[in-house]
Amino acid sequence: MEETEVVVVGSGPTGLLLATELALAGVDVVVLDKLPERRVQAKALNLQPRTAEVLDLRGLLDDARQRAIATVTEGHFARLPVPLSYDGWPARRPYQVGIPQARVEELLEERLADHGIRVRYGHELVGLVQDDTGVTVTVRDPNGHEQPLRAAYLAGCDGGRSTVRKLLGVPFPGTDARAYGVVADVVLGQTSQAVPTRWTSTAKRFAHTAPAGQVAALIPLDEPGHYQLFTIGPDIRPESRDARCRRRSWRPPCGSPTVRTPRSPKCARQPGSPTPRARSSSTGSAVLLAGDAAHIHLLAGTQGMNLGIQDAMNLGWKLAAEVLGRAPAGLLDSYHAERHPVAAEVLENTRAQGLFMFAKDDPGVDALRGLFTKLLALPEVNRYLAGRISGLGIRYPMDGADAGVSHELLGARMPDMQLADELWAGELLHAGRGVLLSVDSAFVEAARPWSDRVDAVLLPDLPLAGEGADALLVRPDGYVCWTAPAKSGVETALTTWFGTPA
Repeated sequence: MEETEVVVVGSGPTGLLLATELALAGVDVVVLDKLPERRVQAKALNLQPRTAEVLDLRGLLDDARQRAIATVTEGHFARLPVPLSYDGWPARRPYQVGIPQARVEELLEERLADHGIRVRYGHELVGLVQDDTGVTVTVRDPNGHEQPLRAAYLAGCDGGRSTVRKLLGVPFPGTDARAYGVVADVVLGQTSQAVPTRWTSTAKRFAHTAPAGQVAALIPLDEPGHYQLFTIGPDIRPESRDARCRRRSWRPPCGSPTVRTPRSPKCARQPGSPTPRARSSSTGSAVLLAGDAAHIHLLAGTQGMNLGIQDAMNLGWKLAAEVLGRAPAGLLDSYHAERHPVAAEVLENTRAQGLFMFAKDDPGVDALRGLFTKLLALPEVNRYLAGRISGLGIRYPMDGADAGVSHELLGARMPDMQLADELWAGELLHAGRGVLLSVDSAFVEAARPWSDRVDAVLLPDLPLAGEGADALLVRPDGYVCWTAPAKSGVETALTTWFGTPA
C-alpha cells in the first residue's frame, strides 16, 4: 500500500494552494483529480484584493499579474449603481487582479512542481475509510485499476459536488436554487461599438439592459474577440451541458451580438444559485473540507475562488504543524472556528444580493434597492461591504495568548507596508513561517527557541503597530495573533500559536 502524509482531492485553486502550502512546510502530499487534464475554461476571473495579498505572501503575485488580463479597481454589490471602493482599506494594491481561474491553477501547479509534486490527473477517489490513526482511500487510475492509498489526513477540495463529502455522508443543508444561468468562453461572431474592449470595473461591466430580474455581463479576455459571457436569472431554466455546448450560436439576453462557442465541450457550465454548506469544515479526525466542497453560493461579487484560496491559506500551515508534530492543542480545530463564520458571511451577502438581483415586479424589493443604493453612497457602509466582499475586512477572534489585550490589528490581516530598507512586510512571509516584528531586541531574543518555525526581525521602528505596541506576532497566513505589551508575554503567545520549542 502506498503511503503519504496528506492526500488532497481536487486540483482547483483551493487544492493546489493547500498542497503547495503543505509542500513548502516539508509535508509529503499526493494530489488527486479525476479529470484527465486541467480545464482551460476561464471560469472565475478575479482575485479579490485580499486573495492577491495571499498570493503575494508567497511571492506568487508578480507572476499572477504577468498572466492577468485586467486591473479591476472597483467591485459591486448586487449590481447596484454605486461601485464598491477599496480606498478605505490600508492595502499596497487596492484592486482586483483580473485573471482567469485556469491561469491561477497553472501558476499554482508550476509552484507545486517546483516542490517535486505533480497532480495525478485521471485518478478518481472511489472509496474512503477513516480510523483512529488516519484514512485509507481507494483510487481508480486512468486504466481502471483500483489501488489503496494510506494517509494521516485527507483534504476534500473537490468542489460543490464533492465526492469526499458524499462518501462521508456529511450533511450539506441549504436552500434550493432560485436562478440558473450560463458561464461560457465565447468568440464574437460580429462586433459593434457596444461590445467592451477593456475591463476595469466589475460594477460597470454588468449589462443594465438585461431584463428585470436577470444579470448579464460580457467580459473581454485577452485574446482578440474572445469573451466570457455570464448570464443568470430565475427565468433561465437548466439545460444539459452537452446540449448547450453543441449549440453553434445563440443570442444572449444582454443585447450583445450573436456569439459562437469555440471550445466545445469546454465552453459552458450551468451554475445554479443554491446556498448550502457543510455543517462543519472538519468531518472527523482525519478529513477536512475546503472551498466549494464546504460551501457553495450564488455567483455574486466574484467571491467563490477567493473564499477557497483563503480557506487553503488558513488550513495549510495548521495542518502542516499537525502532521509535523509541533501543533499546539486546538490549532487544527481553529481552522473550522475561523473559516466557518467567514463562509457564513459570504452566504449571507450572496443571499442578499440574489434578492436584489433576481426579484422582479416587487415594489418592496424595488424600495429596498433604492434605499440600499443611498446607503452604499455613505463611505462607512461602502467600506464595510467592500471589506467583507474583498476579504480585507476579515478579523478572526483571538483568545488565549491575547487575553485582555485590545489592538486594532489583533486578529486582522497585517497590512503590506514598507518597513525599512525597501523591505515590505509581506516579503517576510515568503517562507511560510511565523514572523515576530519588534523594535526591542529582548523580544527577538525571547523568540530564539522557536527559530525553526518563527523568524524574529528587529526593526528601527514598527509603523504597522501604532501607539503602544513594540512587537507584533504574525501567523504564516498573514494575520496578527499577538501584540506587545501583553499580559501573557511573547513566550506564551509563541507557544499558543506555534507549539512547544524543539
